[in-house]
Amino acid sequence: MYTGLQHLHSFWAYLVLIMLIIAVVNALLGLVGKRTFGDRDLRIPLFTLIVSHIQLLVGIIIFFISPLIQWFSKNEEVSSIMKNADLRLYNLEHPLMMIIGIILITIGFSKHKKKDSSSAKFKTILIFYGIALILILSRIPWDAWF
Repeated sequence: MYTGLQHLHSFWAYLVLIMLIIAVVNALLGLVGKRTFGDRDLRIPLFTLIVSHIQLLVGIIIFFISPLIQWFSKNEEVSSIMKNADLRLYNLEHPLMMIIGIILITIGFSKHKKKDSSSAKFKTILIFYGIALILILSRIPWDAWF
């Protein structure tokens, strides 16, 4: 079960990244091009929000069943986890940054709906989704991903 979830989490991450990049580029082009915020401009961030939340759910399940996660082990102390870069990445940095990134995506989507002008909607999505993209890219375990 763990291996299947790990593969799903890895492959679904490609979809999350692709959608996040598309949402950021679409918002940037909409802002620079002074486009009217249309249905397509709503659906792209919405789909990004949905796929990122699915990724979060799979990640939370993996967090509790992964052999790399050692918070709940009786033999492992927090200080030893923090001294090991790989353990720190999987136990703290990756989950924390991904959660913060998805929180930013959620906030950005919620805030853009309250804006009246198209430029304000595009700007809100660009800022929140852009910061989320940077955070997510910073903590992907690249060596294990390829």
